[in-house]
Amino acid sequence: MNLKEPIDSATARVLDFNSEYLGVSTIQLMENAGKAVAEEVAERIDPKGKVVIFAGLGRNGGDGFVAARHLAGMGFKVQVFLAGSSRLIRDSLVLTNWNALKAMPLSVSIREVTDPSELQAVEAGALIDAMLGTGIKGTLRPPIREMVEVFNSSKGLKVAVDVPTGVDADTGEVVDIAVRVDLTVTFHRAKKGLERASEYAGEVVVAGIGIPPEAAVIAGPGDVETIKVRRKPQSHKGDYGRLLVVAGSRTYTGAPALAGLAALRIGVDLAYIASPEWTAYTVAGFSPNLIAVKLDGDHFSPIHLAAIKPFLEKATGMVVGPGLGTHKETYEAVKELIKMVIGTGKPLLVDADALEPFKEVEAPKMGNIVLTPHGGEFQKLTGERPPKGLE
Repeated sequence: MNLKEPIDSATARVLDFNSEYLGVSTIQLMENAGKAVAEEVAERIDPKGKVVIFAGLGRNGGDGFVAARHLAGMGFKVQVFLAGSSRLIRDSLVLTNWNALKAMPLSVSIREVTDPSELQAVEAGALIDAMLGTGIKGTLRPPIREMVEVFNSSKGLKVAVDVPTGVDADTGEVVDIAVRVDLTVTFHRAKKGLERASEYAGEVVVAGIGIPPEAAVIAGPGDVETIKVRRKPQSHKGDYGRLLVVAGSRTYTGAPALAGLAALRIGVDLAYIASPEWTAYTVAGFSPNLIAVKLDGDHFSPIHLAAIKPFLEKATGMVVGPGLGTHKETYEAVKELIKMVIGTGKPLLVDADALEPFKEVEAPKMGNIVLTPHGGEFQKLTGERPPKGLE
């Protein structure tokens, strides 16, 4: 994990979600982000100066509201131009920080810009762009577009929150127009597009906002959120995944069934469960939605690889291991099966009794192989105990 390597907007969202899962709330991250912007501005302008913040209705705007509050607390004169009516703020965290600003009429001047033609260029010690964040792509719409023009024609130190409005955070592309700033305060890690858009981004400062390093290591809710697919009404069975599960033995029948049912529960269209024949009949009894592939004998062995191959070709992903048992033939068959899957390049999850055979397979450094050991299995695989709290 390289904390200095730039990230894309999707990774930034993953880290936000995973931080919440680890106990660092999004509103804490927003507070830290806004405070970081305020501190960078305060270091660069006259302490008696004026700061004007151009803010959007989303979370980038929320960062701007926090910055406004902190700058007012430092003694600066603060004015906020909101891109539209505050009644259109939908995010509860953004609304919380907006309401905090509204409770500061003596130190913060607020203007809701519903008619951007009435907005004119201003002069201030600093101008902060908090209009749009990392997830925005394409042409800017009113009133943001007009506010970008006013921002660019205004005078003062110009600062962008995370990414300059109008700049694609991933590519650096500017489709229409974008703000041009002297300084961009980006959060946690630099965004990939900033280097390519240096003429718009100016100096780039990376500010820590309290995202735990573990947020980039664990497979958390953020990782799940990014792979969720909205189903289309005209979809066909199989469009959203076909999973092959090679699992189970005469002793263990529940593990393969539970793996298949879990896959169906999260949205996989088809779940093929390849198990020894007696086990496969039991698995089929769990649900008519499970497709039981019956393998001769009491345990998985090399003679079954040919029967499994057609299902592997159909599958878009595979799970191997739950309840397979530790028979010598099973051990050898699992090694060969893993090699087959690696050869296809398809996603593979290795669990339970397949973990030991996996150690003997020369696996490439691929991001689509996932191991799911419990604490004891982790120690056998690595020779080390898992970190405290991750047992």
